[in-house]
Amino acid sequence: MDKKRPSKDDYYLDIARQVCKRSTCLRRRYGAVIVSKSDKIISTGYNGAIRNAIECIKIGKCMRNELKIPSGERYELCKAFHAEQNAIIASSPHERKGSTLYLYGEDYKGNPVNSDPCMMCRRTIVQGEISTVKARQSDGSLKILDVKDFVYAEDRGENFPENIRSSKEFKDYMKYFKKLNI
Repeated sequence: MDKKRPSKDDYYLDIARQVCKRSTCLRRRYGAVIVSKSDKIISTGYNGAIRNAIECIKIGKCMRNELKIPSGERYELCKAFHAEQNAIIASSPHERKGSTLYLYGEDYKGNPVNSDPCMMCRRTIVQGEISTVKARQSDGSLKILDVKDFVYAEDRGENFPENIRSSKEFKDYMKYFKKLNI
């Protein structure tokens, strides 16, 4: 029987899916795989408590769940370091430059979730000189993100929540960028 060979994207995302199983988060599990320009896996990472801290999986509770904090908010209350951050820290800057980061996420029951990097991870990805993010979505599709767009969104204030973007202070702040024709 001749099996269909998976595409490279599916191959790396399947690895990211296995990496996410190591997560110690009770809310969501994410796995990241960084692949160099020469098509070599240079690092992996998953989300979990910082080194030597007691993990939520051992405590049996998530503080953000207990406080009913919506997804994408108040990350400072989370014990986890994100999968993208762990993969970036574990990789060589020289090999990482121009690489692709593959991201897979699932809820604690194993159901796929949209895997878009948060604002802080987007900033870390930019600083890590990664070129592209390929993220599996909950419907099985692949979302391809050009990291240059992260910088553009940062300069346009698109990373801020709507309640901040509608404030007078934010609008005054953004006038500076309009003067620069951004």
